Amino acid sequence: MSSSATRVSVVVINFRGTDDTLECIARLSEVDWPADRLEIVVVENGSGDDSEARLRAALGDQANVRIIVSAENLGFTGGSNLGAREATGDVVAFLNNDAKPHVDWVKEGIAGFAPSPRVAAVASKVLDWEGRTVDFVESGLSWFGMGYKNHIAELDDGRFDEPQDLLFGTGSALFVRRDVFLEVGGFDEGLFMFYDDVDLGWRLNLLGYRVRFAPRSVVFHKHHGSMKSFGDHREMYLLERNALHLLYKNLSDENLGVFLPAALALLARRAVAKSGRDSEEFDIRRFTGAPDEFDALTPISKETVAGFFALDQFVADLPRLSEERRRIQSQRVRSDKDVFRLFGDAFKPLFEDGYFLEGYRAILEAFDIEAPMHRTKVLVITGDALGEKMAGPGMRAWKIAEALSSDNDVRLVTWNVANRKSDAFEVTRVPLQHERAMREHEEWADVIFFQGYALHHFTTLQKSNKIMVVDLYDPMHLEQLEQARDNGDVGWRNQVTSTTEVINAQLERGDFFLCASERQRLFWLGQLAAVGRVNPDNYLADDNLNKLIAIAPFGMDSRPPQHERKAIRGVTPGIGEDDKVVIWGGGIYNWFDTPSLVRAVAQVAERHDDIRLFFLGVAHPNPDVPEMAIVAETRRISDQLGLTGKHVFFNEQWVALDDRQNYLLEADAGVSTHFAHIETTFSFRTRILDYMWANLPIVTTDGDSFGDLVAAEGMGVAVKERDVDALAAALESMLYDPEAAAAARAAVSRVRDDFTWERALAPLVEFCKDPQVAADRAHDAAVPAGSVTAGSRPRVALSPARQREMQFHEIANSRHGVVRDVRLATWYLRQNGVSGLRDKVQNRVRIMRESKNGR
Repeated sequence: MSSSATRVSVVVINFRGTDDTLECIARLSEVDWPADRLEIVVVENGSGDDSEARLRAALGDQANVRIIVSAENLGFTGGSNLGAREATGDVVAFLNNDAKPHVDWVKEGIAGFAPSPRVAAVASKVLDWEGRTVDFVESGLSWFGMGYKNHIAELDDGRFDEPQDLLFGTGSALFVRRDVFLEVGGFDEGLFMFYDDVDLGWRLNLLGYRVRFAPRSVVFHKHHGSMKSFGDHREMYLLERNALHLLYKNLSDENLGVFLPAALALLARRAVAKSGRDSEEFDIRRFTGAPDEFDALTPISKETVAGFFALDQFVADLPRLSEERRRIQSQRVRSDKDVFRLFGDAFKPLFEDGYFLEGYRAILEAFDIEAPMHRTKVLVITGDALGEKMAGPGMRAWKIAEALSSDNDVRLVTWNVANRKSDAFEVTRVPLQHERAMREHEEWADVIFFQGYALHHFTTLQKSNKIMVVDLYDPMHLEQLEQARDNGDVGWRNQVTSTTEVINAQLERGDFFLCASERQRLFWLGQLAAVGRVNPDNYLADDNLNKLIAIAPFGMDSRPPQHERKAIRGVTPGIGEDDKVVIWGGGIYNWFDTPSLVRAVAQVAERHDDIRLFFLGVAHPNPDVPEMAIVAETRRISDQLGLTGKHVFFNEQWVALDDRQNYLLEADAGVSTHFAHIETTFSFRTRILDYMWANLPIVTTDGDSFGDLVAAEGMGVAVKERDVDALAAALESMLYDPEAAAAARAAVSRVRDDFTWERALAPLVEFCKDPQVAADRAHDAAVPAGSVTAGSRPRVALSPARQREMQFHEIANSRHGVVRDVRLATWYLRQNGVSGLRDKVQNRVRIMRESKNGR
C-alpha cells in the first residue's frame, strides 16, 4: 500500500453524543494527512433527538465530511458497517466519537500496513484523555470467548512502543483495508456491541491476514462508558451471549467440542457465583420443611438471570450462527494453534470470586482445556549471524523458526550476531561459554533443534534430556576436506578428524535428523549405522527409518520475487542496461571452481563484448568465516586476463537477505561451478534455489544433486568440471540463444514449486506436532543426564593418539584470543618440535599475506 496515494475514510458513530462528535471532528481536521485524501463519515445512529440537525448545522459546509443517517440504532456493529459501505477510501478508520486523535494518528496508522500486504488491520495505541495511562496496547482473549485489554490503566512508560501482531485491535481506533473489511462481512451485526472487534480480528487471522499494532498511531479516549444509562445485567447479557457466539463461529470442529461445553459449564458457575445463592438449596436432601417450599418464585440476581438468558439467546441464534460458521470454517487458512498464540493469557479467569474460581479450576481439569492450547516449545540454535545479511545456515535457521512458529512457541538463539527481529518468534544471542544463559533456554524448551557445533560448544546441551533434532543438511566434515586444506598437514588432519567427532557426537545423541537430499540420506544412514543408531529399536519403530532421518532440503519463498530497486544495471560501473549479466549468487569458497568460470567468460567475451559476470558476495556476513584462498586466486586470474571491471565484477559486501531479489531479477542467467570431489557429491547448492526463485536459466557443473536435476529437467546446462570450453558454450547458449533460454526458464518455472520452504520443511513441521524421543533412546531419555545405568551404551576407551586429537580440538575451538594462541603454540611445540611450530607459523603468515594481497 502506497501511503502517498492512500485515501482514508474515518467513520465516527454518533448516538446521543453530538458534543463529543463535534469535538472529535474538529480534532480530525488537525491531523497530518492531506484533506483531499481524508474523508470523514459521520453515522447518525438513530439517536431520536436533535442530533442530525445539530450535526448538519455544524458540519454541513465541510467538503470532506459526509453525514449518513440511520432511522434506527444499529449498534456499533451496524453503524460501522453502514459507514464502511458508504465510505470511498482505500482504508476505513473507525474512531470513537469520544476520542481525540494525535496529529500523526492517520500517518502512523497507514504506515502500519507497510510490513506486508497481509496486514489487513492496524490497531492504534489508545491512552486516557491526558495521555498518561493505557486504554489499549495489547489484546487478550480467554479460552471461554471473553476478550480483554492487557495493561489497562498502567502508565504509558515506553514499554508499549514496539509494533507487533495482535489477535484484534480495539474498535475505538482501528484502521482496516476497506476491500478486506467488506469481503469478510465487516463487523458481525448480530453482536450489536461488545466483542465485535475481537470477532473481526479473530476472523481476519483465521483467513491468513494480520492485525498489526502501530504504537506511534495514538488516540486519546474519554471513555464515558456506553452502558452508563443501563443496568450492569444488560452488559452481562451481551458479554455472555457474544462470547458464546465467538467460540461457536471461529473454533475448529475439534476444539469446539472441547471449549463450548466447558464454556457453558463456566457460564452456569459464573451466574450462580454472581447470585450469592447456594446451588444445592434445591437438592431434596436439603429440604427443611420451610413454609415457602411451594412458592413459585425466589429472589435471584439480575446478573444471574442475564447469564441464562444469554445462553437461551445463543440457542435461538444457532440457525444464523451455523451458516456463519460454515462460511468461516470453509475459508480459514490458519490453524487454531497458530491463532492461539495471539490470545495472550487465555487462562485469565476475568472474575475473582472464590466459588467461581473453584469451579473454574475443576472445569479446566475435567475438560482438559490446556491440552488443545498447548504449544510445543522449540529452541532453534545456530552459530550463524542473524541480521539483514545472512548466509545459508542463518537463513535456514530463520526459515525453520518461521515455519515452526505457526503451531509452536519458538526461540531462535545464536552465539553470533543477532540483529534481526521477528514478531512470530523470539530472537536472542547467547555468547559461547555462557552456560547459564543457555541453560535457561534449555529448561524452557520441549524440543531443541540445532545446527553446526552447538552440541559441542555447550555442556548444557550435552547434558540435556530434551528431544533433539539435528540438522545435517551441511556435511561439515566433508567441507573441511577442502576448507581446512590450507591449515598445513597436521592442522588439516586434526580439523577433519575433530569435525568428524563433532558429527558423530550429534549422530549418537539426536532423536530426529534432517538432511538435504536422497543422496545425503543414504550417506548419513551409513554414518548412523557406524555409530550404532541403525539398530533393532529404531528398525522396529519404522523399518524405513523415516522416523529417524528425513529429507528437508533448503527451500525458497513461495511468493515470487519483486523488483524494488536498481541494483546492478546502470548502478555498477561497467554494467549497462543492455548487457548480458550472469550472476554468481553467493560466496566464493575453496570447493568452487571459479577460475574455470572466469576463463570461460573470457572466451565468451571474445565473441560477445556485452557479457558481464557479477559475483554477488565476497565478504562473508559471519565475521568468523575468513576469506578463502580461492578468492585471491579468482581475482588474480580475472586481473591477468584483463576482465576485472570490464567483464568480471566483484561485489565486495554481502547483499542483504531482503535485497538479493533485486540483483537476481536483473540477471540473465545464474551460474555455479565446483570441483568434482566428495564434498560435491553430497552438497546441496542453496544458491541454485535463488536462481530458481528468480526463474533464471542455470549453468552449473554436474556431479551434485542440483547438477543432475538441472540436466534432467532441462533447467539449463550442466557441464563437466574444469571443462572451460563446455562452460563457455553453456553460457553462450543461455545468454544468447533466446529459444534455449526460454525453454530453460519454462523448466525452472515447472520445477521450482517442489522446493518451496513449505514443502522443504514439512517433515520437521510434522515431527514437531508430536515430537518423540528416538526409539533406541527411550530408556536413556528417562534417566537423569549424566547417570550411568546398565542400559547405557558402553564407551570405547580412547587411544593415546585419539586423546591427543581431542586435546587439540578442545584448544582449537576455545575462545579466540592470546590465551588460545599461546596454548596452540605450546601444543604444536610439544607434538612436532621447534620445526613443526616454525612450519605452522610460516604457513599462517603465508595465508594472511595471500588474503591481504587478494583484497
